[in-house]
Amino acid sequence: MSTQEQQVVDLLKAIETGAAGPVAVINPEHYTQHNLGAADGLAGFGALLAALPPNSAKVNTVRVFEDGDYVFAHTEYEFFGPRIGFDIFRFEHGKIVEHWDNLQETPAAANPSGNTMIDGATSATDIDKTEANKALVAQFVDDILVNGRLEKLAGFFDGDSYIQHNPQIANGLSGLGAALEAMARAGITMRYDTVHKVLGEGNFVLVVSEGSFGGKPTAFYDLFRVENGKIAEHWDTLETIPPQGEWKNQNGKFGF
Repeated sequence: MSTQEQQVVDLLKAIETGAAGPVAVINPEHYTQHNLGAADGLAGFGALLAALPPNSAKVNTVRVFEDGDYVFAHTEYEFFGPRIGFDIFRFEHGKIVEHWDNLQETPAAANPSGNTMIDGATSATDIDKTEANKALVAQFVDDILVNGRLEKLAGFFDGDSYIQHNPQIANGLSGLGAALEAMARAGITMRYDTVHKVLGEGNFVLVVSEGSFGGKPTAFYDLFRVENGKIAEHWDTLETIPPQGEWKNQNGKFGF
């Protein structure tokens, strides 16, 4: 684990422990917050923690990766209720200067294939293939999720071998197809309109996108694991974007 990755893990754990030392990695003069439920700056981070009921927070970071100045983590939280979250931190001169996240309530049960939102592979491999894997996943999101070119879908996968961690969807392309059909029957629409950021380390790639789910503005964070040039595993979180009048900062959910 790199120094910056460890600093992020320690900072997130400090939400649980209350330790002050790890918070020193945040630049107190310049910290841009994109969690719309927190005020800007280090003071906003502190106020959010102060609002937690005493001894209520639990933090278990399962995955952490680094891409240049960015570190992104996949974490299981007890934070105003059980949640699964992705956090992205941007470093500048050794200090954290910017933060994004996407949180989803933890479901009560595993998905139809018995997978949770957080289990599965955790360690990056194929570091030399980082850029190729980022390009592959970016193409998949653009072709399939943004533009709906479903005739290209099968080319991104190794047959029906695909591990799915979305709480509503079973493994394989067959599981994905069944879920999409069920959504269509229920009149639930899902649109990806804009890709804001693609980050990766080795065979893990995170894509941050904006669109809508069920007619509500939504942020999509999708983490993919690539194996032999094909998408092999997927985790995600969806978070509804609140109306601007409810934002506690004006930095927006994205702004990369």
